[in-house]
Formats: sequence, C-alpha cells, structure tokens
Amino acid sequence: MTARGATTTRLAGHPTAVAIAKRIGVRLIAGVGVLWGAATLSFIALHVTAGDAALSTVAGQGANPTKELLDQVRRDLGLDQPLYHQYLDYIGRLLHGDLGQSYQQRIEVSQAITEQLGQTVQLAVSAAVVAVLLAITVAVLTARRRPWRSIASGVELTLSSTPTFVIGIVLLIIFSFTLKVFPVSGNDGPRALVLPTLTLALPIGAVLAQVLRSELEEVLEQPFILTARSRGMRDTAVRVRHALRHALVQIVTMSGFVVGGLLGGAVITETLFVRQGVGQLMLSAVTTKDIPMVLGLVVFAAFVYVVVNLLVDIAYTLIDPRLVTR
Repeated sequence: MTARGATTTRLAGHPTAVAIAKRIGVRLIAGVGVLWGAATLSFIALHVTAGDAALSTVAGQGANPTKELLDQVRRDLGLDQPLYHQYLDYIGRLLHGDLGQSYQQRIEVSQAITEQLGQTVQLAVSAAVVAVLLAITVAVLTARRRPWRSIASGVELTLSSTPTFVIGIVLLIIFSFTLKVFPVSGNDGPRALVLPTLTLALPIGAVLAQVLRSELEEVLEQPFILTARSRGMRDTAVRVRHALRHALVQIVTMSGFVVGGLLGGAVITETLFVRQGVGQLMLSAVTTKDIPMVLGLVVFAAFVYVVVNLLVDIAYTLIDPRLVTR
C-alpha cells in the first residue's frame, strides 16, 4: 500500500476528523458569505447616505471647487460610472486583495490600516488580557459566596450597561484631572495605555464575569466537585484546580463577543483619549466621507471577526468533539 493510500485509510477510519473537516468547510463558506455581505451592505449604505464624495474630497483640501473641478474629480475617482459598475469594480478588486485608495490620504487603504494597526492591536490585546483576568478573579472569588456575589453582580450590571465613553470620562476625571496619575491622551509609553485599556476592558470583563460565575456555580454542584471536597481539598483549590478548568470553556465560546466589543470600543476609546489607531482612522474616514477607507475598514473588521470565530469554533470542536454530530 502506498503512503497516500495509508493516509486515506487512516482518515476513513476516523469519522470524527472527517466531520470536523466538514464543519470547518461549512464555517469557511459562511465566513465568505459574511465578508461579501459586509462589503455589499456597506457599499450600498455609503453610496446612499455619504453625499457627494468628490465635494468632500476637494473641500477637505480647503478649496472652493468649481463644477469643472468636481467633474474632473468624479472621473478620476470613477464616481461618474453607474453604481452597479462601481460595485462590480469594487468586488473585483476585493477578490484580488485590493482595498482601493483613500480619497483623502491618497495612499492604499491597506497601507493606511497597516500603519495604524499596531497601536490598536496593543490596546485590544491589553484590554482583552485585563478583561479576562478580571472576570476570572471576580468569578472565582464571588461564586456562591453571599453577599459578595450580589455586590459583584450589581457592579457588573452597572459597568456592562454604561456607555464606554462615560466610563472613560469618569476615569479621566479621577485619575488624570484630579489625581494626575495618568496622562490625559496620547500614545507615549505604558502609562498612556492604562486608562484606555481600563475603559475598553471594564464593560467586557463585567459581562465575562457574569457568564463565568454562572458557569462556575453550575460546575460547583457537580458530583466530582463533591468528591474533591470529601478528600479534604480546600475550597480555593477546588475552585481553581477543578471548577475553573471546566468553566473556562465559556470564555472560549465568548471570544467572538470579546472581539466585537474590542473592535467597536476601539473607535470610541481611541477618539476619547486621542490615540492613533484603526478606530481613529475609521472616525476620520466617516467624517470626511472617504468611501474606500470606510469600506476597507469594514471589510477588515469583518475579516478579523470571521477568522476569530473560525478559530474559536475549531478550538471548541476540539475541546468537545460531540459538537461535530450536532
């Protein structure tokens, strides 16, 4: 038997692996659909509501444009073509990985995103780490422990329902304007990252803590937990070594929510703290009606969301193979 035949035989003998591969294939097809939907809906919405992009482009340069100049700009940007022609041209470029050129900055959209991505990734990763650590700590300490559970639930409800910019303003008033511990704005050094990280992490961590504590309380009632306690294991050890390990699966399943919160919150947080990043780039593009930049950022955000959810789905399938039969 050849090596290829042996490999085929092994795969055929493992239906779970085949089922996982099919599940991943379905998710990839769905991901392509999400990207196409995001690109199409954004294209339609922007061209219906954005107004005259040529006028915004010229006015952004401080000029008083004439009709001839505006017509020339429309021809240069391809805005004189029928809408369906612009759409097909846009989709065709997307299929080749071309996000287009910014009307305002006159550079490739992919280049602009790459230049700003580092600052946003730094903020998002630090916020995600803080949110998860905060959620784990609070959930472990308060699960099935009154009155601490009630107090924590109240704080979490307040944080999760408070707009991000309000949390940021409160932090600025306390730690920047009053105590003068952290800088008000900027990207200079770790200290400038603290308040934006907390602003982004607190509402996300509050939701994660609620979910994780609920899961912990359910796990703590399982028979294997009673067995661990009967062997004389201390309560903290039971929570950390046994219950938490099983409850953390919920954190994996909520990774999509975390990514969505980070992407949406980055725009507000970077604007509030005057930080450079993809969020600030998006706000600037929307303000100046830079259609290629907005479309590129939407597609990029959708791509990140699809990839993260695909990885989460793969991880969750490996953690619980029973999912492949559902």
